[in-house]
Amino acid sequence: MTDYFYEPRKGHGLPHDPFKAIVAPRPVGWVTTIDGQGRVNLAPYSFFNAFASRPPLVGFATEGWKDSVRNVEETGEFVCNLVSRDLAEAMNITAAPLPFGENEMIRAGLEAAPARLVRPPLVARAVAALECRKTAIIRLSDAHGVEMENWLILGEVVGVHINGSFLKDGIFDTAAARPVARCGYAGDYAEVTSLFQMTRPVA
Repeated sequence: MTDYFYEPRKGHGLPHDPFKAIVAPRPVGWVTTIDGQGRVNLAPYSFFNAFASRPPLVGFATEGWKDSVRNVEETGEFVCNLVSRDLAEAMNITAAPLPFGENEMIRAGLEAAPARLVRPPLVARAVAALECRKTAIIRLSDAHGVEMENWLILGEVVGVHINGSFLKDGIFDTAAARPVARCGYAGDYAEVTSLFQMTRPVA
């Protein structure tokens, strides 16, 4: 079936680990949080996706106990901002490991916009943003039940913001928004510029 096989625990034997390149593309979770004192944190996460639709649930995972997790645990709220191609460089700036309490949004020259239902702000230029309330923070374990230094943060989407110019006949124009995705190796990104259609079988 395959020409190359490896067991991750024994090493991949390749110049670079291919795992993140295989599980790709992945949407970027550009997450805004605040701490108990109202200080803003903005950070991108490459492990991010949607997990349910009724009600809508999204989640992001961290490798290590990051500021975003600390803030969500403290306040119970976060915002996921869509990263479009024109915001990619700003998003990359917010990936820098700044001291706790320093505002990455200011560092990247981004303007904040108030949310409607939660306290963390939106990235004002984001094409879309999801206001979320925490449903769970889960410490992940491996197949042997050993706890890892990884946490999954899940939240219910309680508010959705969309730039109206990207709504065409009531449909969000994903290709026009040009969302950015992570594609594996360090520095590898992609942008969505076209879509194709398939009809789901009925039986």
